[in-house]
Amino acid sequence: MEQRKRGPVPGSPAAKRGGQAVRAKYGTQFFARIGKKGGSVVNARHGRAFYQAIGKKGGTSTRDRGGSAFYTAIGRKGGKSTCQSLMRMVIDG
Repeated sequence: MEQRKRGPVPGSPAAKRGGQAVRAKYGTQFFARIGKKGGSVVNARHGRAFYQAIGKKGGTSTRDRGGSAFYTAIGRKGGKSTCQSLMRMVIDG
């Protein structure tokens, strides 16, 4: 029989209150520190090839789900944003 983890169900109002209590006690930088520690452990345990593999898997999944239309759309958004940034720089001098 599988044992249930202690604490509230993830995503529930009780879990949200728990996260807010941690934030109030330790501050938002606490989450950045524990995330960085977790990333360091994963990097030490699995190495660079792991990140390359999961990146490739995510890219393939995105390609299969969105197709070329998705990349066309994000390319337009990126190009539009870059163009607007350049125009602001030219106007502001």
